[in-house]
Amino acid sequence: MKASSKHRLQLALVLALGAALGACKTTGPSLPDRPAAETGKPKPPDKGDPQARFKAALEQLKGKQFAEAEQALVELTKDFPEYSGPWTNLGIIYFNSNRKGPAAAAFNKAAVLNQDNVVAFNYLGMLARETRDYPRAQMAYDKALKLQPDNALVHLNLAILLDEYLKRPADALPHYKEYQRLSGKQDLRVLAWVAEIEANAAKAAPAPAVAPAAAAPAPAGQTQPKSGAAQARPRAAEQAK
Repeated sequence: MKASSKHRLQLALVLALGAALGACKTTGPSLPDRPAAETGKPKPPDKGDPQARFKAALEQLKGKQFAEAEQALVELTKDFPEYSGPWTNLGIIYFNSNRKGPAAAAFNKAAVLNQDNVVAFNYLGMLARETRDYPRAQMAYDKALKLQPDNALVHLNLAILLDEYLKRPADALPHYKEYQRLSGKQDLRVLAWVAEIEANAAKAAPAPAVAPAAAAPAPAGQTQPKSGAAQARPRAAEQAK
């Protein structure tokens, strides 16, 4: 199978995840209550409601206002750095605009703040795969599936890693099939990959052993030899006569 077709599919999955930004609303700990301003000291500036600001940034992303959304999320990470959601979505923007270094930093920050952040671990897996750190990529996907075993896209990304990059199609096969089951659709490309793996496995399977034919019974008065080697010696003696 061609790596380019799988790469295109994986990019499509990235866009699909980016479109489903509502699933990234996982946040870090609740903001602590602000202490009352001391008498005589200036009141700290009001940074607004972080949830309302985050929702507004998501709406900008859905409306493809990427520059505005990025700026809003950057400001959120500065004002409320303990929230995981803004870091996750900022990482998606960086990833989709090919800024892989900042994307990795954002997703790592999101994963530290919220260790149940499946989206962050999935993207960290894709980033590790692109840098050819395949063991780290598999660890990230495995972590994501441990947190959410029914995540179809992570199953597909892991299957592609195992099949195309680690050359372990037999291990990839159940993840391809799980992706099909969980996604509820028959992706023709995935069907073709599954068929290819199964066909190659059938070709590589050893042929069933054929039972040796039973030896003819020895004539009366003769003893059946126990092996070919024992039978060869009398023949050699006869030729020497």
